[in-house]
Amino acid sequence: MYNVTDDIIYVGVDDKEIDLFEGMYHVPNGMTYNSFVILDEKIAVTDSVDASFGEQWLKNIKEVLGGRKPDYLIIHHMEFDHSANIAKFIKEYPEVQLVGNAKTFTMIKEYFDIDIKNPVTVQEGYELVLGKHTLRFIMAAFVHWPEVMVSYDLTDKALFSADAFGTFGASDSKQPWQDEARRYYIGIVGKYGVQVQNLLKKVSSLDVQKILPLHGPVLDSNLSYYVGLYNIWSSYAPEKHAVMVAYASIYGHTAQAAKLLAEKLQSKGETVLLYDLARSDRAECVAQAFACDRLVLASVTYNAEIFPAMREFIDCLNERGYKNRTVGLIENGTWSPISAKLMRDRLAPCKNLTFTQVAVKVRAALNDESLAEIDNLVTELL
Repeated sequence: MYNVTDDIIYVGVDDKEIDLFEGMYHVPNGMTYNSFVILDEKIAVTDSVDASFGEQWLKNIKEVLGGRKPDYLIIHHMEFDHSANIAKFIKEYPEVQLVGNAKTFTMIKEYFDIDIKNPVTVQEGYELVLGKHTLRFIMAAFVHWPEVMVSYDLTDKALFSADAFGTFGASDSKQPWQDEARRYYIGIVGKYGVQVQNLLKKVSSLDVQKILPLHGPVLDSNLSYYVGLYNIWSSYAPEKHAVMVAYASIYGHTAQAAKLLAEKLQSKGETVLLYDLARSDRAECVAQAFACDRLVLASVTYNAEIFPAMREFIDCLNERGYKNRTVGLIENGTWSPISAKLMRDRLAPCKNLTFTQVAVKVRAALNDESLAEIDNLVTELL
């Protein structure tokens, strides 16, 4: 626990035991589940924590309250890692009023068998006065669930941002914010870029001096940097001038072609990120594909299809609205190399992709013809 401001106290928890977040994202550095207490004439608690940490969370709150009782539990987001202990909180503090929007309360009834007394149903611009603190609510539907909202403390200039600006990693994680926030954003929120842009526009007129997300550290300096990255990510613009080369290989010949391409690009001064899709963290690969302005996919033909690791990777790009990039293709096949066409077809849902004219064809192993095609692809990517 710690003070964010004189009146806003962190009461969240670290999860060091979790291995997969949302059942699919590797989190070797753990997770935070953030919750805050606003101490005023009336006391508000923001959000709950994961089900495994209900007792620790309630203990933290009691220590901060020092015998007082909370007046409000504000529910910015109903995903279970933030709402799991609502019923437990009501049992501990039966007079508390829940604060949410209409969709919030619909979901609560679906999640819990509880009697909600005197709920405070908020809409866009609603202001909740706690005393010297006033919270203004801003709807943020589909960032990244339909009931999501954020709130702005007019007194301490603090934005409670729900999952926006969240990261993977526990509070003592040494991973750079940008890397884990990118992986988190692209993986979990990335499909909803339009909605994130709408939220950024809504809060752009506010004097935000602190951002308090539901995961990761409180952001209280250089906020233009973080907002700038969110603007890039949510507008589907490349973050850096670089080539990502992603390959799916069986016996090493497709990998050899991909690595040779990467070496030749690097020799020309290009920044290159090289990933073996069968062995690399999927979320990291997807995030870096969005970060780079160019992408090369190299896949063996397998059962007259794309190799499974490549197919799944492309599906992840599709699901998150991949667009506005240049894409090159390398295919391999001993008797019927067709993976380039299949990869291109599978990328059809992605908008505004520019495919290179050169598509490298490897028949089992590299030869003079495919080596020349790699050189031509390097020229085109440059």
